[in-house]
Amino acid sequence: MATCFPSLDDAYAPVPSPLADDPPGTAPGQPGGDPPTTQERLVGVFDVMDYGAVADGTTDSRLAFLSAWEEACAHRSNSTLYVPNSTFLVSPISFNGPCRYLYSPRVEVRGTLKAPMSPSEFPSNDWIVFRDLHGLVLTGETGRALFDGQGSETWKDPSCHKKSRCDKLITSLRLSNVSNATIYHIDLLNSKSFHMSIYKSSNIRLHSISIISPEDSPNTDGIHVSHSANISITSSTIGVGDDCVSIGPGNTNISVSYVDCGPGHGISVGSLGKGQNEERVDLIRVSNCTINGTQNGVRVKTWPGAPPSEASNMIFENIVMTNVTNPIIIDQEYCPSSQCDIEKASLVKLSNMLFKNITGTYNSNKAVALLCSPSVPCENVFLVGVHLKWTTEQEDRRAGRVSLKGLIQGLDIINSSF
Repeated sequence: MATCFPSLDDAYAPVPSPLADDPPGTAPGQPGGDPPTTQERLVGVFDVMDYGAVADGTTDSRLAFLSAWEEACAHRSNSTLYVPNSTFLVSPISFNGPCRYLYSPRVEVRGTLKAPMSPSEFPSNDWIVFRDLHGLVLTGETGRALFDGQGSETWKDPSCHKKSRCDKLITSLRLSNVSNATIYHIDLLNSKSFHMSIYKSSNIRLHSISIISPEDSPNTDGIHVSHSANISITSSTIGVGDDCVSIGPGNTNISVSYVDCGPGHGISVGSLGKGQNEERVDLIRVSNCTINGTQNGVRVKTWPGAPPSEASNMIFENIVMTNVTNPIIIDQEYCPSSQCDIEKASLVKLSNMLFKNITGTYNSNKAVALLCSPSVPCENVFLVGVHLKWTTEQEDRRAGRVSLKGLIQGLDIINSSF
C-alpha cells in the first residue's frame, strides 16, 4: 500500500486570495485597496439609466448597458458600472476588456436583470459574459443582484433533457480569461442551462452566492469550472437540476467550501475524458459542505472510451450528507445520454483521492461505489472516518455497503462504517 498520499494534506496549497497579487497601496475601490470614499464613488460612476436603460423589465436595455460599460472601461481611473434597484431586460451581452485603467470597472447591481425568454434570441450559448479582464468585482453590494435566466421555456424542450441533442445550452453568466476577480452577493435564478461558467481564468473568489432552479430543470449546473487555476467557491447556497458544482478538465487548485448543495446531482469532478488531449486535473479540495437530498454526494466521473488524461490529488472532507442516493462515487462508466460504448474502458488515470470525515444518511443500496477503469486502475483511494447510515433498515441489510468494480491499486478504509 503506498503511503505517500496522506502527505498531500500537508503539502496542499490553499487557494490564495485572488487579491494577493495586488501591490500595497492599490487605488481605493480596487482589489487590495480601501473602500472608496463617497467623493471617489461619485467620480467615475456610470449609471445605466443615464445611457437610456428602461426599468420596466420588458424593454431591451442591452445598448444602454453596453454604452455605460464602454465609457467605464475607457475611464482613466477607478470606475463603476452601476445598475440601480429596478428590473431590466437585457439581451445577450459581453463586457469585454482589457480596459484603459489597470483594473476592470467595478460592477454593482442593485436590481434584477432578466434574460429573454426564447432561446432563439441568443446568437451564441451565453447570456452575460465578462471577458479579458483583470481585477473585476461583481457584486450586489449591501443588497443582492439577481440574474434571472427565465429558463422555463427552454426546459420544456424534451431534446434539452439530453445534452447531446439539445441545439443550444445557454449559460447565464460566464467569466472568460478573467484574473484576480471577486464575485459576491449575487443570486442566479432559473438559468436555461449552466448558471455560471468559469473558463480559462485564474485567482477568482466567489462567496455569498445563491443559485436556484427547480430540481427537474435539465443541465442547470450551478457553477462549472474548466481550464482554470486558483478558484475559491465558498459560503454559498446552490440548489439546481444538475451538479451544484462541476469541476471539468484543465483545472488546478480548486477549493469548494461551506457550500450548501441540494437539490441537484451533488458536487462533481468531471465529467472528464469526453474530448481529445484534455489537460490534467490537480489539487481539488471540497470541504465543510452540506449535501441534502441529491442524486450524488461527492463524485468523480469519466467517460467510457475516454482518451488518456489524469486527475489526481483530490480531497473531500468534513461533509454532511442528508438522504443522498450515492454519497461517495467514482464512476468511470459515466454515460448520461446512453450513447456511449461502455465496453471501451476509460483511460483517465485517477489517483490520490481522500474521502475524510463524511457523515450522514443515504437512501440506496450502496453508500460507496468505486467503479474504476479496468484498463487504468484507480490508485491510492482512502476512506477515513466515513460514517453513513441507511435511512431505512431492512432485515436483509448487509454490513459494508460498498460496490467495487474495475481495478484499484491501494484502497484503505479506516475507522469507517456504512
